[in-house]
Amino acid sequence: MDTISIKVEGMTCGHCEMTVKKALLKLKGVKNASISHESNSADVITKTGTISPEDLIQAVEAAGYKASIL
Repeated sequence: MDTISIKVEGMTCGHCEMTVKKALLKLKGVKNASISHESNSADVITKTGTISPEDLIQAVEAAGYKASIL
């Protein structure tokens, strides 16, 4: 398993966190995600070699938030 940390901008509440988490968990290879609107971050646990940080960023941005690699 790998942990990939990304910066997520635009979240303001727990509902935003759930939206981002749901978007990430839909991706094949993502096992879990810890999202914090207070620290503007997401720590994503993935199966090694199955997903790239860019894939995570695309999923977050498709959910309506800005994302980048930490």
